[in-house]
This record gives sequence, C-alpha cells and structure tokens, in this order.
Amino acid sequence: MNNHADHSQTGHEGHHGHGAHGGHGGARPGGLSVSEHGYTLELDSTLFTAGVRQIGFRVIGPDGAAVTEFLPEHEKELHFIAVRRDTSGFQHVHPVRDEKGTWSTELALEAGDWRFFADIHPAGHDGTMTLGIDAAVTGPYDPRPLPEATGIARIDEYAVTLDGALLPGEASELTLTVSRNGRPVTDLQPYLAAYGHLVALRVGDLGYLHVHPDGAPGDGVTAPGPEISFMAVAPTAGTYRLYLDFQHDGVVRTAEFTVHTTEAKAHQGHAHHAPSEHGGHAHH
Repeated sequence: MNNHADHSQTGHEGHHGHGAHGGHGGARPGGLSVSEHGYTLELDSTLFTAGVRQIGFRVIGPDGAAVTEFLPEHEKELHFIAVRRDTSGFQHVHPVRDEKGTWSTELALEAGDWRFFADIHPAGHDGTMTLGIDAAVTGPYDPRPLPEATGIARIDEYAVTLDGALLPGEASELTLTVSRNGRPVTDLQPYLAAYGHLVALRVGDLGYLHVHPDGAPGDGVTAPGPEISFMAVAPTAGTYRLYLDFQHDGVVRTAEFTVHTTEAKAHQGHAHHAPSEHGGHAHH
C-alpha cells in the first residue's frame, strides 16, 4: 500500500503515487470488485482448508493474459492483503511471481469467509488499483465480535496510541504513537520505504483504503518515531478497522484499531480514547 513519501491521499500514492488508486483521496474504497479497468484477480482456488496454506493467483490483463510487468510501489510489485470477513486474521504479505505471471504466497487461514486484496500498478496503466476476491475456508467457524473502538492497541510489550479523528469525505490527520514498556520508541526501522503502513477497511463491506504516512525515511525531516502521522479520508460515515504495520528490532508488528467516523464540526483537536485496548500481532 503506497507512496509513502507524500501519501496525503487515502491511496497508495507512495506506492507509486496512488492518487489514482481506487479508494485514494477518499473518492471511493478499492477492493470491492474482482475486476477493474480490464484487470481481473484470479485465484487458483477459492476454497481452502484451515491452516497455513499456499495461495496461487494471477492478475489477468485486458488482453486475457496474465500480467507479468508491474510498477513497484513501496518496493514491491504487488501488495497482498488477507482478512477474514469479521475483520480478524489480517495479513499483509508480498507474494513471489514467476515469469508466467503466477503469484504465490503463504497465508495462515482460519475457518470462515475471507477477502483477499491485490494492490497493484500494472505497467501501461495510469495508476494503482486494488482488486478483491472472496475465498472460503472450511472447518468450524467461530466468528468474532467487532473489537470495541479504543485508542490504544497492545502487541506484546508494545503499545500504539491513536490520536485524531476519521472524517467522512474530508482529509484528516491520524497520529499513531509507538511505545515499548512505557517508553517512546525513537528508532523505528523503515519497512517498505516507510516507518509505518496503514490499511483501513470499512466494516460491513471491507471497502479498502490504503493510507500512507507523511514523510519518508531519509528525507531529513521525518523522525523514526515515536509518532507516525497519516492523512486519511473516509469515503463515507461508518465504522472502520485500521491496521498499522511497523518494524522495530527486526520484527514487523501489526496494531489494530476500530474507529468510528465523526463529524468535522464536532471534532476539535484530538479524538479522545478510552484506556481499553485491542491487540495486534507480530509477523514471524
């Protein structure tokens, strides 16, 4: 997800300048369609058994052939997001492509209905796009309730605090502050050309927003923590799930939040947050 350097749009500008991204700039969320602009996401299979599974897929272009040339966004030709439809199980991975255009990656899948997203910029196309497709995982399904909207996420010894409000149809700043054992983290490591990657999904249909941070590592201005700031636009009022990937001590961790949009006139300064918490996870 992402041009991180100047992603003041809810798209991957950084990825490659994601202003054209579906869902960037608050125009509309991406990932709601399996096919867009003549490009279609095609899975080898849409049915899996629970566990760590190999996923194979292709992006079929307007000519009916698998696309083999992409413009890298945030250091990767393709960003792949998987999440169960109850918003649990979030994974942001980077598949490997063969010369014929088939991508493969591993995902940890629990039973239930899933949504897979491919964030891409095909060569010859004028911008990035996010395609989405459903998959089903067999087994006993244990749907989880939506986590409460809180302003803090805890992952192991880390805590991430969210300040700011998400406004429908209007750009606003979200600031995420990372601490470890109560101390501010000031040595975040660049991950995919940014100190943080933020994905937002609209609860109810999983409309996908790729948000990017202000500034970039090495620009002489952006500090490596503890704060990571993003500009985001919610396309509509509603509830969103936010997933922040950040890297510290060589491990990429994900902090998760539930956020309700607020009206601009009702929002002055930072959004308040309760001391309750929702966790995240580390990628191993």
